[in-house]
Amino acid sequence: MKRRVKSFIIFSLMGFTINFIWIIGSGFYLNSFASSDETYPGLKIFSDVIDLIEKNYVDPVDSEALIQEAIQGMVHSLDPHSTYLPKDAFASLQDDTKGEFSGIGIVITMRKGTLTVVSPIEGTPAHKAGMKAGDIIFKVDGTPTKEMTIGEAVKKIKGRKGTPVVITVLRKGFSKPVDFEIIRNVIPIESVRHISLKPEYGYIRIYNFTEKTVHDLKAALEKLESSEKPLKGLIVDLRDNPGGLLPQATGVADLFLDEGIILSIKGRLEKHTNVYRAHENGGDRNYPIVVLINGGSASASEIVAGALQDHKRALILGTTSFGKGSVQTVRPLRDGSGLKFTIARYYTPSGRSIQATGIKPDVELKRRIMEEQEEGANDFKFLMKESDLKNHLEAEPSKKTEEKPKSDDVLKKDSELDNTEYGVLKRKQLLLDNQINHALELLISYDIFTKLQG
Repeated sequence: MKRRVKSFIIFSLMGFTINFIWIIGSGFYLNSFASSDETYPGLKIFSDVIDLIEKNYVDPVDSEALIQEAIQGMVHSLDPHSTYLPKDAFASLQDDTKGEFSGIGIVITMRKGTLTVVSPIEGTPAHKAGMKAGDIIFKVDGTPTKEMTIGEAVKKIKGRKGTPVVITVLRKGFSKPVDFEIIRNVIPIESVRHISLKPEYGYIRIYNFTEKTVHDLKAALEKLESSEKPLKGLIVDLRDNPGGLLPQATGVADLFLDEGIILSIKGRLEKHTNVYRAHENGGDRNYPIVVLINGGSASASEIVAGALQDHKRALILGTTSFGKGSVQTVRPLRDGSGLKFTIARYYTPSGRSIQATGIKPDVELKRRIMEEQEEGANDFKFLMKESDLKNHLEAEPSKKTEEKPKSDDVLKKDSELDNTEYGVLKRKQLLLDNQINHALELLISYDIFTKLQG
């Protein structure tokens, strides 16, 4: 019997980072594997193995868990971005793309082995309750966090709207732990923030690509463009942006382009091949743009950077991006779980694949914050790239290269490079960032040279 379900095209980064999600596609059919003469014998062997383990293994086993682990192992062998999503993970994936979730509204990271609040999101229950940046989360509902991963902590903190959660924190200046009883609420995921760095020069940071990104970016641009004097330059910050929805990526690029190809995707099947083109905007958005990228800029953010770079619409500044040039689809399975697997490679307007190579900046500049900090804290040369991942796809189907080994430095630095800039944008603080500062100098210089040339 054939069963019709929905399919989704997605972009994602890696299992240990944020995954963002899908566009609804055409329906497809799941056909019985038994119809394949080649597959059926293999499934019989698999069934025999499960049966033997279930009946003879030294300890009782959970057959369902064994099957899920087997599926996960099979899918992981394909490439780093293909994965089996159990029910909880699939449900969480759907929440992420909607641009909101139910929780208390804090950004957390693992700092020196402790679960630390980076920032309470303004206006959320955590912010109203008095939680502060730097608070160490000691317990969640009485359970110590010492052995928890970030993922486990997030799962425990999130919950249904209207339900309470007790967060116990250690805070500098307090002699004992402090309990915050907080009622969960719907937390909007702010995808876009903006600020004027100085009159006529704007700054926009895009944190991820959710369902609201294009809408929010339009609103930010309208505010920056509505001043008495027209914009002379714009900085678009895509650093540490792990990606997101494909239509939002092409939509963002389309806001700055009036014609030409934004992106092309090519898969083994014709239905997985497509070309996305820009449309006439009918506006006066012709000011110069500097786009900031780094090794944490991946997937959808690389699509935007690549399109604007190829069309010579923006100057790209920073360090080489992550290098994820593949497209995934997420398909729901009959038990509420999901399967995410790679269906295509994508190419920038000029036809280049950035898979495992990344977007090379026009101006290479490593990030430094101009204040005291740990040595190398903002040096992204240790950030893991697509080419470091086991079984990564090559840029073309026929090309194979020797896998690059992961260094101890990559593994050591990885957990320290979480995106921690969800706080309110502050002009003075932003200008301590040498990449933002240099981008602003370039825009001002461009305006000066344009005037000199008449």
